Amino acid sequence: MNILFLYKEEWEKDYVSQKLSGHTITFSKSLDEVNKETLGATEVLSIFVYHKCGESEISKMPNLKLIATRSTGFDHIDLEFTKARGVEVCFVPSYGENTVAEFTFALILSLSRKIPEAHNQVTSTGSFTQGNLRGFDLAGKTIGVVGTGRIGSHVIKIAKGFGMEVIAYDPYPKQGLDLELGFRYAQFEELLSLSDVITLHAMLDDSTYHMINDLSIQHIKHGAVLINTARGGLVQTSSLAKALEGGVVSAAGLDVLEEENLMGEELKLLSDPGKHTEEINNILVNNYLVNHPRVIVTPHIAFNTEEAIRRILDTTIDNICSFALSNEVKNKVAI
Repeated sequence: MNILFLYKEEWEKDYVSQKLSGHTITFSKSLDEVNKETLGATEVLSIFVYHKCGESEISKMPNLKLIATRSTGFDHIDLEFTKARGVEVCFVPSYGENTVAEFTFALILSLSRKIPEAHNQVTSTGSFTQGNLRGFDLAGKTIGVVGTGRIGSHVIKIAKGFGMEVIAYDPYPKQGLDLELGFRYAQFEELLSLSDVITLHAMLDDSTYHMINDLSIQHIKHGAVLINTARGGLVQTSSLAKALEGGVVSAAGLDVLEEENLMGEELKLLSDPGKHTEEINNILVNNYLVNHPRVIVTPHIAFNTEEAIRRILDTTIDNICSFALSNEVKNKVAI
């Protein structure tokens, strides 16, 4: 089959080529760099979460049969258009529940023990003064886990190891999971009102978009810490900024932001500001968050370990092989 693989790192090309020998593979950093002839011949497209795949992109590939995204989420793909075009979509349902959960607690611990401030103080001034670096224990605190899928469940296991009380919200509670892991399910507003730490592990769709907003923030326990390693769109950026300013949210650890892919692209957006008003506003608030003394922002790296990347590639390769050999769509996205 003719495969177009949008890669991130050079080593991926050799790895994928060896595993998919017998197929014609074109590697590129983006669709914009691919010539019209190659796009026209493409039958399988493999993308990452940063690659938007909407009507304009898909329309350039008239022979496209399968989109294999190397991610758990698929909000970057226009599923309505793929359905209309008869293009199948597959994803990676599990690659690193432990990976993202571990990073979630890296953010929580960094905030609870003020590790970035401590490091900056020592490296910039040499001072070992401790008074302004007092943190708080996790043991005995309540953590609210939004989403009890593979990652959320692993977060719960780690939280129990720290001696935390755990409550969780999921619109589709997993029967028996609460008894197995020792937590209780709660309604979303109750979770917000009781949690000292709120951590988001939900998929991004119409029902979860901006689930943290001006209205829901009114339910948050004063001084809670917010963690987001899922999708930037779960949090209304301007609402979080106001919550930080008012002290409702005492600190935040954010591995994802709204419009994160446009950070650094301000000049391009300003060429037509009327068309990009919302994006420009979000980027302004993102810069506020990046520079906020009680916010840690990382560049969407919760997934990024050697082990997880290889699991992502192996699952994607298996998805493509199954489709190429038997027309079977493994890990199909239900459209």
